[in-house]
Amino acid sequence: MTAYAVAHLREAAPHLQIAEYIERVTATFEPYGGRFLVHGAQHEVKEGGWPGHVVIIGFPGITEARDWWDSPAYQEIAPLRSRHIAGDIILVDGVPEGYDPSATAKALREALPAE
Repeated sequence: MTAYAVAHLREAAPHLQIAEYIERVTATFEPYGGRFLVHGAQHEVKEGGWPGHVVIIGFPGITEARDWWDSPAYQEIAPLRSRHIAGDIILVDGVPEGYDPSATAKALREALPAE
């Protein structure tokens, strides 16, 4: 099942270390089957607030995403970004083929108190 690394990165002043990070990051996730799905794109906020930028990297599975994050290659360059850009980053599984949200709705209804 596909997994994702999702980053919500805040605005940051340009810095050479950020440029170096961007130049080097692809080489750290490609060995794990990762690829950019969203990077450098403008986003449109429809509800709430979302200042900054969105980055999404897709992986074949959550194991590959974790292995990339924990890899010596990525950990070596991560400070180039984290010293200059505040943000939130998560790893998350996608839904399986044929996912049906009605099962989630049913479980939610069953957990609600009877009216």
